[in-house]
Formats: sequence, structure tokens, C-alpha cells
Amino acid sequence: MHAWTGTGTAILAACLAVAASPAQAQTRPTALENAAPAGLDSEHLFGFVEGSDIGVPGELELETEITGRIGRRGGRFQAFDGGLVLKIPLDPSVRVAPGIGFHRYAVAGMPDLADRRSGGLTGAFVETRLRLLDRREAPFGLTLNLVPSVGRIEAGSGLPAESYGLDSALLADWEIVPGRLVAAVNLGLSLAATRLDGSGERLRGSGFELAGALAYEARPGLFLGAEARYAEAYEGLGLDRLAGRAVYVGPTLYTTLSPHAWLSLAWNVQVAGEAADEPRPLDLTNFDRHQTRLRIGVSF
Repeated sequence: MHAWTGTGTAILAACLAVAASPAQAQTRPTALENAAPAGLDSEHLFGFVEGSDIGVPGELELETEITGRIGRRGGRFQAFDGGLVLKIPLDPSVRVAPGIGFHRYAVAGMPDLADRRSGGLTGAFVETRLRLLDRREAPFGLTLNLVPSVGRIEAGSGLPAESYGLDSALLADWEIVPGRLVAAVNLGLSLAATRLDGSGERLRGSGFELAGALAYEARPGLFLGAEARYAEAYEGLGLDRLAGRAVYVGPTLYTTLSPHAWLSLAWNVQVAGEAADEPRPLDLTNFDRHQTRLRIGVSF
């Protein structure tokens, strides 16, 4: 963790120095930007990977997201995590986005987990984005993303719990072919602390992820692409003990539905991985076999 933190601090300091001049803002809402010739709002062009754009000051965007996590070792595991968020760009470089989360779990035949179906409100979060570099002026775009959250379930099992989390990421992107072909790289760190209801057991975990993606404009308003992600899960808040690692790959799709609405889809499958002290291929203890994500946004 300390090596990553030192590198991240150096990158952040360098980017802040380069970003001293004002950034050039987008001029059109998200969906309209991606439907216009040579226009581009990169935030949701990919899937699990995200671009550096943050929207237009004065534009509000209501977004819903549903992430499916399917397939664990030892039984049937299906989890669907959802969210509803209102995105509010405060200026060309800062955006806040309060939101609520909900969930649905279906578990059967899993070791150490009772068979059950459950669902309901998960908790609340506030996403804050700071754009450090705008690719319209700089060689690439770069945004710092921070998402503190509080919840009422343990994400890995869906059991009732008191949970606190922090997801942080650096989101970088650049236009390989302006307005047509865009690439993105994300570097993320997550922390979670949980106390299970009833038993009072305390769980602490952290994770690291490096991901990259490409998206190509097949026709105005329609982008097709692919992404790859490398993720590690750790016991402890300080990347203390490696629990497992996984590699995901999969296709992505983004389409404009109207001048003020859009939709994105992604499907990732685990193609490599390993759990600590587990000789079998793939890590289906800490990670899922399949992950899907659907997002729909409307601006006004």
C-alpha cells in the first residue's frame, strides 16, 4: 500500500501543477455531446471503466445503475447492487453526486451461508469528482474520484451489517482518434469496515484495481468497445494480507437514446485468478465468475 500511495501522491502533485490553468468545459449535455459530430463525453462510454469527464456546469443528471454479480464456488450466488444518483457539476472541474443504494441477493448451497433471498435499501453515498486535467487542453484527461458510503449490509454476503466504505480512483482517458476512438485507464483503491448484526463480528478489507478500456464510435451516438480489469482483494484496511486476485475481460456498449438520455451496458467474465491457499483455478471465493453493469442517465 505504501508504494502505491507514494506513487499516487507524486502523480497527483504533477497533475495539479500541470492543471494550474483553467480547464475548458464541455458545452453540451452528456447524451447530446456523444451524438454530435466530433463531440465526446467519455464518462460512461466503457462499462466498469470510466472516463474523466464530469458533465456541464448547470446540467443536472439523474442516473440509475444496476450491477450483477453471479457465480461463486460451492453453490448458487446471485447479487444485484443498484444505485440512484443525482450528479451536480459545480464548475468545470468539480462535481458532487449524492445517491442511495439498493440490493437483491439469492444464495443457495453456499458454504458458511444460509440459503436465502433478500433485498432492500443498502445505504447512501456521496461521489465527489475533481478534474485535474481536461483532455481538450492537455494530452489526456485525468480526474480524481472519491466515494464515501454507509450501508446496512455486508457486500460479499448480503448479511445485515453496519458498514462503512471508501472508494477512490484516478480516471484517465485520451482520444486516440478525436471524437471516434477513445481509451481509458483507471487505478482504484477501496476500503471497507463492517460489523455484522447479531454476532458483532468485525470485518475489514481493502482492494486494488487496475483497468483499461477502448471504445469506438460505430455510428453517431453508438460506441462499441472492450475492457480488461485486474483486481486484488486483501484482508485488513492497509492491503495487509492478499486474499485473492482476478482478471476480467468483456465487451461494452454505449448508446444515446435521445438528446438528453443515454444507456450503457457491460459484461465482464473472470478469465484468470487465484484465491489464497486455494489450488483450483480462478478466484470464486472473493470474486464473481460474471459481472454485468447497466446504466441509464437522463439530463435536465
